[in-house]
Amino acid sequence: MWGAGGPTGAGGGGGGGNGAQQSAAAGLPFAGIPSELAAKVEKLVDREPEHPVDEIEFSQVHDTGGESEPFTLRRFLRPYQRELGASLALVVFGTILDQAGPLLTQQGIDRGISQSNFGVLASIAGIFLAVVLLDMGVSRLQVSYAGRLGETLMYKLRVRVFSHFQRLSLDFYTDEMAGRLMTRMTSDIDSLTQLFPDGLLNLLVQGFTLVVISVILFVMSPTLAAIMIVLVVPVMLAMTLWFRRASDRGYLVVRDRIAEVLADLQESLSGIRIITAHNRRRHNVIHHDNVVGNYMDANLYTARVGALYGPGTEAVGIIGQAMIVLVGGKMVLDGDLSLGELTAFVLYLTAFFAPIQQLVQLYNTYQQGQAAVTKLRDLLATPPSVPEKPGAMTLPPIAGAIELRNVSFGYDPAIPVLAGVDLQIEPGETFALVGPTGAGKSTIAKLVSRFYDPTDGAVLIDGHDVRDVTLVSLRRQLGVVPQEPFLFHGTIRDNVAFARPDANDEEVMAACRAVGVDDLVARLPRGLDSPCHERGASLSSGERQLLALARAFLARPRVLVLDEATSNLDLRSEAKIERALDALLDGRTAIVIAHRLATAMRADRIAVVDRPPGAGTAGIVELGSHDELVARGGQYAHMYATWTRHAAGNGVRSV
Repeated sequence: MWGAGGPTGAGGGGGGGNGAQQSAAAGLPFAGIPSELAAKVEKLVDREPEHPVDEIEFSQVHDTGGESEPFTLRRFLRPYQRELGASLALVVFGTILDQAGPLLTQQGIDRGISQSNFGVLASIAGIFLAVVLLDMGVSRLQVSYAGRLGETLMYKLRVRVFSHFQRLSLDFYTDEMAGRLMTRMTSDIDSLTQLFPDGLLNLLVQGFTLVVISVILFVMSPTLAAIMIVLVVPVMLAMTLWFRRASDRGYLVVRDRIAEVLADLQESLSGIRIITAHNRRRHNVIHHDNVVGNYMDANLYTARVGALYGPGTEAVGIIGQAMIVLVGGKMVLDGDLSLGELTAFVLYLTAFFAPIQQLVQLYNTYQQGQAAVTKLRDLLATPPSVPEKPGAMTLPPIAGAIELRNVSFGYDPAIPVLAGVDLQIEPGETFALVGPTGAGKSTIAKLVSRFYDPTDGAVLIDGHDVRDVTLVSLRRQLGVVPQEPFLFHGTIRDNVAFARPDANDEEVMAACRAVGVDDLVARLPRGLDSPCHERGASLSSGERQLLALARAFLARPRVLVLDEATSNLDLRSEAKIERALDALLDGRTAIVIAHRLATAMRADRIAVVDRPPGAGTAGIVELGSHDELVARGGQYAHMYATWTRHAAGNGVRSV
């Protein structure tokens, strides 16, 4: 079943004996927490904070996070202005305390050392110590406050991106590589983690520090300050403008390259069985080496840019300090400047160049974050192709009448797949779709399930256009069992009760008995609490399909779509499923997509979907009951004759 919920069990826990040994005895790979570690795990879980997921609002209606404008740093931070202001105030206060050192040094030299006054020198040293201790306290408070704020921002952003993933339609995931999407939730948000909120605040504070120090320098010695501004600052500014342009280009390329790395990694891990079977490991290593090499080249470019800018600005700063010492020393000898003032000026000059170096590092972080924001902005601006209308009505309990009214559709609008399909399915009718591979059978089922919307025409259930009702109310009454069932990492109970997480153990076991999978549950070391790997890797394909059918049984939808649901079953399991389907489909509308005619023959009516000779699009070429279609002697009759000969040749009794 497709539903809004998901299994939450980790597949672990206690139980008698060693968990790995029990799983091995049942013929399963180990999945879960060893019993000898269960007590320690429980203690760790008890200490973990709980997040009230029921407070998270989720809507199928597409928006941009409550804003009409695209996602930007400024708009994302707008709701947290007060918190950011408090953090900024702490940083500014700490910065002011940091700048007290050179002034105190000046007073210590001019009023203490030069005048041989130890009392004044001791007093200034005491004040210096008090300022340092106060600065330590303010810095500790600022780091703690900013850290909590940054984690809150990242939590909100991760939930927002994940919610948008849940809102997007199936075609988005068909067109995008899973690894590239993983990049949005991993490296892109990790780049922002380094930026929020410490990086942004320090970016502002370092700029503020430059302004404050510049004012102090002009107050202390306009002549020396003018030399610095005229000779040093223009060179720094020119280098910074160059670095900004070069780093902008570099970090955007880095974000693209890391997405390619993760996409290639995800695809290789998902297809490791096929890679091994076809002896492609060496080829994949070479390919991944090239992908990672491109990522390394992109990082080397940004590193070269930084290597030119960082040491270059440092050299300019040192040259500027040497000039100030030369000119300032002459002014001290001439009596125009005191030794303490020159010392303070040089210290402030060092403090003036230090923020510039800090800004270089912060700007690198900012550029990485800005590149990530660009990627996230593009993602969050992507609307679902199957949107829920604002103010959509709730679909009332349905009888199950389905109508396709002059429906045309193409996955690519320029290449139509279906054209002008008209079809009516009565409530409680079992309706089979047969035909060659690629004819459009699954496409019709996807349109009924509203995984896609028709380009022309309408799909109606009980007279309601599926585009006018909420997706939750539609999917609650409509179940889908795909050809390749998907099981989540969790327990057997979690997967069977996926669409009804509130179902009790008796209801779950009843669904398992209905499809004949109760014997599998009985063999497992912990019954319904037995873990299964992600995608059900610890089970056979037939067992996964049986559990998917049990999931549909438990959900009990009004309309059920079976997309080759028995294709992975052996003959014994198929016979068991056929008997279970009779009970499940009684009184319910069912659309059955089948290559095995033994399944289609049990339907009330059968539609043959194919492309007529000379036609570029598919449609329904034959429609009727099994006996009617056989008597007609058309395409279905030919398929049935071929299947009968094949079944007889394999010793299978036809139905």
